[in-house]
Amino acid sequence: MPWDQFAQMIMEDLPAILCLIIGFGLVVVEMYVPGFGLPGISGLVLLAIGVYLKADNASEALVIIIVTIALLCVALSISIHSASKGRLAKSKLVLHEVATHAESLNETDMSFFVGKDGVTKTVLRPAGIGEFEGVKLNIVSDGEFIPAGAKVHVERVEGNRIVVREIESAET
Repeated sequence: MPWDQFAQMIMEDLPAILCLIIGFGLVVVEMYVPGFGLPGISGLVLLAIGVYLKADNASEALVIIIVTIALLCVALSISIHSASKGRLAKSKLVLHEVATHAESLNETDMSFFVGKDGVTKTVLRPAGIGEFEGVKLNIVSDGEFIPAGAKVHVERVEGNRIVVREIESAET
């Protein structure tokens, strides 16, 4: 008959247990949601209510608080590990989409300029600024000096570097 006693004990402390479990869950949700918002505040309030309802004296309350803090530390370390290396790092919820989008912008959008002609706005020694179809870009030559105002042609894009060469004028 120990199950009957266990069930009776659980039923007597059900409000406190529910407050502790739901509060813990809400604080864990707050670990994955940016900011200090409704889940975190609600979770802390429910944890405090759960401790108040469950603890009969100060030492019992202290033990419950220490166990709760230890469990929250474990949950925090799991969430940090997950955000950096685990499943969450591969999730589209955690800046993965933004990082992928930024990487694709660097290579895909910059490769749009390959083959385009433009004008240098500053002297290239070998780096400077050029304008292509109304867009000012940081550009670099293959090492040669190119004066400001010279016509240039985009040869290639290497990561975030746009490599240009000077277009020889028809007069020479």
